[in-house]
Amino acid sequence: MNTRIARRCARAVAVLGAGLAVAATTAATAGPAAARAADCPAGYVGLTFDDGPNPANTMTLLNALRANGLRATMFNIGQNAQNNPSLVRAQRDAGMWIGNHSYTHPHLGQMSEAQIQAELQRTQQAVQQATGTAPVLFRPPYGETNGTVAAVARRLGLTQVLWDVDSRDWAGASTQQIVQAASGLQNGQVILMHDQYATTVAAIPQIAANLRSRGLCAGMISPVTGRAVAPV
Repeated sequence: MNTRIARRCARAVAVLGAGLAVAATTAATAGPAAARAADCPAGYVGLTFDDGPNPANTMTLLNALRANGLRATMFNIGQNAQNNPSLVRAQRDAGMWIGNHSYTHPHLGQMSEAQIQAELQRTQQAVQQATGTAPVLFRPPYGETNGTVAAVARRLGLTQVLWDVDSRDWAGASTQQIVQAASGLQNGQVILMHDQYATTVAAIPQIAANLRSRGLCAGMISPVTGRAVAPV
């Protein structure tokens, strides 16, 4: 009788121990996800960088983003991607999303439908050759678009993405001016920045700090809505 009781007690302890182990594992797994959600009570914004990749600055930009816990969408020029496939892979490996910014950065609104298609399709191919995955997002150079540009993009499975906030780094904005522009971002909004400017890279730590202070996180751009959403 005492032996049977002892065996039952041993089994009960084993079951309880297994249950506690599962609970601990679940808590450990859920903890970081819960913390990430708690860090973003005000929502998500889209950080975007056009005109890369380029050997002079892309790795510096990626290192700055990673060091500050930020992910961004890189709208690559196709010929740059074609010439620097290792940098496209570096963007992907750093956790960035890669978009299509045309092949030669022309004024697409002044081109024929066939020319527009070639610009976008060649970029799709260049990125896919480098990473194995074609972009689903497209930004027209200079933000210039029309019905034909939009139709070609849709035909290639691309969602057109413009911006809500212009950092004006392309116009010579200082680091502080870029930080100030980014401080106006609200949930769902997208900011335009560029790959090639040292002032933009220098702004990243302050942009990250400002977003954190306002309960915002850097998210992905939804291929359905073109707005910033939580990463998946």
